[in-house]
Amino acid sequence: MKKILLSTIAVFALAACEDPYNRSGVGFTGIDGEPRTVSDVPSAVAFLPDATNIPAELAVLPAIPVVTDQTETEKVARVAIDNGGRSDTNAVVLTGSDMNLFLSTVSVNGTLFGVLRTANNSTRIDNDIGAAFGQNAEQFTGCLPAGDVFRKGSSTRSSGFAVALNCS
Repeated sequence: MKKILLSTIAVFALAACEDPYNRSGVGFTGIDGEPRTVSDVPSAVAFLPDATNIPAELAVLPAIPVVTDQTETEKVARVAIDNGGRSDTNAVVLTGSDMNLFLSTVSVNGTLFGVLRTANNSTRIDNDIGAAFGQNAEQFTGCLPAGDVFRKGSSTRSSGFAVALNCS
């Protein structure tokens, strides 16, 4: 009985030393499950806010509605590229090393497209960027790609890319 009582007292004594309001450390803490890390700056936020999340920024912007009489998927995708956002009011600006790209969602005849485009049609980027956009569409838009990536441009450089999205 003494061994049980002694170990119980030791556990309670050690538990009393911990500050219940101390939330510093590494890992998941609290009910909300936000990852927290030790910050180098006193009273600084130790995790990234949702505002730096590209799909969250894109979700705030409404999809650009477009109606066309085109029925072929490639032509509908080109209409989506032509109508994709070109400013920070209707697109998320992705800052690159040499130019900015604009990510937006366009609803053409009820089909939602994720559109990645340059500021104007005369500026061109490598088609490898479009392939990477198609492979990582879920990370950029929060929706699964529902088809191939379509481009507007030449065989090596394009001014925009579009991929149909499945957000259900």
